[in-house]
Amino acid sequence: RILGVALLIVIACLFKMFDAFLLSLPVLHGAVANPIFAFIMEGAAFLVLITIINAKLKQKKAGQAILGGLAALLAVNLFPLVKYATGIPACVFPGTGYPLSLYYAPLAVSLSLVTVPLGFLVGAQIEAFETKFEGATLSRKLRYFASPVTLILCLAIVLLIRLI
Repeated sequence: RILGVALLIVIACLFKMFDAFLLSLPVLHGAVANPIFAFIMEGAAFLVLITIINAKLKQKKAGQAILGGLAALLAVNLFPLVKYATGIPACVFPGTGYPLSLYYAPLAVSLSLVTVPLGFLVGAQIEAFETKFEGATLSRKLRYFASPVTLILCLAIVLLIRLI
């Protein structure tokens, strides 16, 4: 699972950098560096918590929801440190010095309470689907091409969206 989360972070960062390239933005622009920092903090929070939380608890929907909520809570509290990592301060709520990540923390935690268990569910279904067709020769060959082709198609979708 650690490799999967790390790979997800890398892919999200690459997508953000590709989008920045399409928009002609430098990597150290606030619209690029800050989200990349957020992706890394969320992934790091998730990895830290997944090693701490009991294996039995991770198998239950409530445990997965707790994992998601705590990861979001940890990540939004770490995000104001973005200034020290990128030199670009976190956005603040208008008229205050309060970081937006903390202002919207309840929303982030609420969404993570729902989406992390859904991610576990979808992941299990994809794994079951893959093992069902594991023996087929065609699927074995297809398996090596599915991920890169999916990545290329997703990058093409981002490109099309930016062209429109």
